[in-house]
Amino acid sequence: MPEGALSTTEGARRRVLVIDDASLVRIYYRDALERAGYEVHEVLNGIEALEFLLERSADLLVVDVNMPQMDGLTFLRALRRQAMPLASTPALVTSTEADGKDIAAALEAGANYYLVKPVAQEDLAACAELLCGAPA
Repeated sequence: MPEGALSTTEGARRRVLVIDDASLVRIYYRDALERAGYEVHEVLNGIEALEFLLERSADLLVVDVNMPQMDGLTFLRALRRQAMPLASTPALVTSTEADGKDIAAALEAGANYYLVKPVAQEDLAACAELLCGAPA
């Protein structure tokens, strides 16, 4: 079994996968989540996220909506259709889209929570703890 394929064990840091094509957003999220005690990994789009999850687990997905190659909602729909334990990994969607229909579409695609960008670092950390538990 590939390294990290099993879910996070008790006592290990919680693993967050940030899926966003904007490097500044990834840096900002990484800073907030690492300071809160999470192990953070980054990918640029939904295709890379699916590839990551074939080899490693994650305790939380932080998913942007608008990305090239595979957007966040398409990624969530594809992930939720999978017959594997990681298909139920909690997903926090972040987007500049604040309309109710956008939020509803994300929840329908499989998001567990939705935050409108810009996201405050403390809000991101609080949502991470709410959705996947304390970092260690």
